[in-house]
Amino acid sequence: MTTRDFDPVELEILWQSLISTVNEQARALQRAAFSPIVREAGDLANAVFDRRGRMVAQAVTGTPGHINSLAIGAANMLEEIPIEMLEPGDVLVTNDPYKTAGQLLDVTVLVPAWRDGRIIAFFGSTIHHTDVGGYGIGAGGRDCFEEGLWIPICRLMRGGERNEDVWRFILSNVRQPDHMAGDLHAQLASGQIGAQRLNALCDAHRLDDIEELADEIIDRSEAATRASIRELPAGRYESSAVLDLADGSIIDIVCAIEVDPEAGEITVDYEGTSPASPWGINVVKNYTHAYTTFTVRSVLNPEIPNNHGSLKPILVEAPEGSIVNAQVPQPGTARHVVGMFLPNALLKALAQVRPDDAMAEGSGAVWTMQVNGNHDDGSPFITAMFTYAGGVGARSTKSGLDACSYPTGVSAVPIEVVEASAPIRFREKSLRRGSGGRGRQTGGLGQVVEFSVDTTRPWQLNAVASRLDSPPLGVFGGEPGQAGSFLVNGEPVRTQSRLTLSAEDVVRLELPGGGGYGEPTA
Repeated sequence: MTTRDFDPVELEILWQSLISTVNEQARALQRAAFSPIVREAGDLANAVFDRRGRMVAQAVTGTPGHINSLAIGAANMLEEIPIEMLEPGDVLVTNDPYKTAGQLLDVTVLVPAWRDGRIIAFFGSTIHHTDVGGYGIGAGGRDCFEEGLWIPICRLMRGGERNEDVWRFILSNVRQPDHMAGDLHAQLASGQIGAQRLNALCDAHRLDDIEELADEIIDRSEAATRASIRELPAGRYESSAVLDLADGSIIDIVCAIEVDPEAGEITVDYEGTSPASPWGINVVKNYTHAYTTFTVRSVLNPEIPNNHGSLKPILVEAPEGSIVNAQVPQPGTARHVVGMFLPNALLKALAQVRPDDAMAEGSGAVWTMQVNGNHDDGSPFITAMFTYAGGVGARSTKSGLDACSYPTGVSAVPIEVVEASAPIRFREKSLRRGSGGRGRQTGGLGQVVEFSVDTTRPWQLNAVASRLDSPPLGVFGGEPGQAGSFLVNGEPVRTQSRLTLSAEDVVRLELPGGGGYGEPTA
């Protein structure tokens, strides 16, 4: 078998074409999606995989939690239903939280790309669906089975036709079957568009498949990542961070980063981190790996493409049954609370290696809200998840970003879109002045959001807030930002469970500000 040599110019053209292909897949998905959190906020991931299930390239949109979980999830799907078992027109689906993205609301669809009678690649997508039955987006589910419908790895499409038994099972267990079906079809269509564009790319460059191209891209990415690690001093760098929840629970994130320049590897160990929580905030190892690798790569060399090769030299260890390595049936619908908080601990460890690239603690996870109830005429309503972000920690040369959803990358759903989806009335949405910690560089500002619901009937609120007592800390002498506040009618909320509220009740969110960097100059 001959091996093709790619000259630098041709390789760059092919790489940019591959990125354009997967970006078009993502744009198609966002345009067609029903859920505002996907369409407006970009809570999704899209990627192309080779025949061996290795992620070759990702779309530029999406979240680290989704994309790096998809990198592992696609391989898990193909391990259960191998490529040899697939026929033209077959499409795989799952929301198995322990094999993909950690919560049942995140559904992954894997579309094979066929060429001359054989599969040459897979186009995968993971998106947040509005509803999969069960508890909803909150943290109150007592186990994963209470949180919603579990879709095992199976064929969503068989031979180009809907696998009707699977579709009936799914749509019979959700509150809004039209929305669920619409989002699944959006994922299918986006994968098919990716497959069409990839075939056009192969035609233009006389490629039978992308295996040799994938090898070149992945090998170069791995080599570049290992070279960056070899520039770091060897050693073990430890740190920790404290996260508090509305009910007063305290979560300790303990991590140690071990740099092995000789092997060109970094190992991140979470030994000592808190055990699993009874609340639905537990994180599966895939999701822990996703935000860990994202954080390390952000400091190490963010210019290297994010794919199987650049992720391979970063190893993650986490005790089974801890809050960062959840096991069946520990609940995890609100796993983002802990997962998105991990960079606060990791960056403090990395600051010991690269202080100029350090960042003070930020608010961490976005605060998520979901409202459901009945209109005055009795008809039901349910909003898709809408999110708000606090302040980001300051850096050595820049102030922290205000009301920015680092590290997730999800945008806020515009309040006009939220109000159009349910009878929600926003009373205030503004930056929280003075919430950023002082320092040589000031922490980013949190924000204030206040809303009520226009209905005479009781309504329910699934809300996940954090950092209400322990403020985001500064680094190198920087002062902490302000802790958050979650109020209903001026009174603090001290539960993670779903709230039942009345027409006149007012919800007020005051999100934390980021910590400062360095001693204040005045």
